[in-house]
Amino acid sequence: MKRNRQYFVSGISTEIGKTIISAILCEALKADYWKPVQSGDLDNSDSDKIRQYTLNKKTRIHPETYRLNTPASPHYAAKVDGVKIKLNQFKLPKTKKPLIVEGAGGLLVPLNKKDLIIDIPKRLDLPVILVSHNYLGSINHTLLSIEALERRNIKITGIIFNGKPNPATEKIIIQKSGLPVLGKIPMLKKITPKQIRKASCYLSKDFLK
Repeated sequence: MKRNRQYFVSGISTEIGKTIISAILCEALKADYWKPVQSGDLDNSDSDKIRQYTLNKKTRIHPETYRLNTPASPHYAAKVDGVKIKLNQFKLPKTKKPLIVEGAGGLLVPLNKKDLIIDIPKRLDLPVILVSHNYLGSINHTLLSIEALERRNIKITGIIFNGKPNPATEKIIIQKSGLPVLGKIPMLKKITPKQIRKASCYLSKDFLK
């Protein structure tokens, strides 16, 4: 039976490579891409970066539901713009292809006074691919992110480690979480479409089947 290849990509923190990983996944799966909320950098948004980084002709970039001017938490950026983010406004793009949905910041980043980023995959019934990056504190942040997802009964497809490897850190995260590792992506010296395509070789073959 063919799997429904729709995933929500989130990270254990901000600036840990969600967009790079999303580009690699889009390239490997020939998937469409959707960023529900873009806060700031509207002239070079994450959607723009995916468009720049992918070589295949099948990936379609779907428009964001909210495009906010201020590079800040969505709840604050929306307030500055005089916009109210409503959870019921998030609807999956219509596509028959695989789909990569990229979050903003970490899972508990607020969208408004009530809702958080984590409520988007919950509402849309999307399994999560969690991006972890090795730094002091990453074990705690990774396990807390996993706990937050599990408490809400959100399926976790697996973990992708991004950046400079740290076998000891990765080992304990794998042991404690029991989650599959979907890939270990080394630090890319240059972010180019060709490097993004080459990096797909670091994804698990079982995941790509």
